[in-house]
Amino acid sequence: MKQEVIRELSTAELIERLEEERKQLDKLKLNHAVSPLENPNKIKTYRRTIARMLTELHNRNTKDAPQAQSTTATVNN
Repeated sequence: MKQEVIRELSTAELIERLEEERKQLDKLKLNHAVSPLENPNKIKTYRRTIARMLTELHNRNTKDAPQAQSTTATVNN
């Protein structure tokens, strides 16, 4: 999945897709342990997609965090 597609997803959809991708990765790893996959690069692709999704979630969370910190800073002063 490309980064542009990931950015277009809502946060709830992104979390849902992340769970699905993790399940697929676990299945691929299990299948690869039992018998070699035809294309083992799929495992790498899933790992990278999961990393892209986690990065986008992290960016969204940090984007919201400075606003919360600034309001607590003004209250404490």
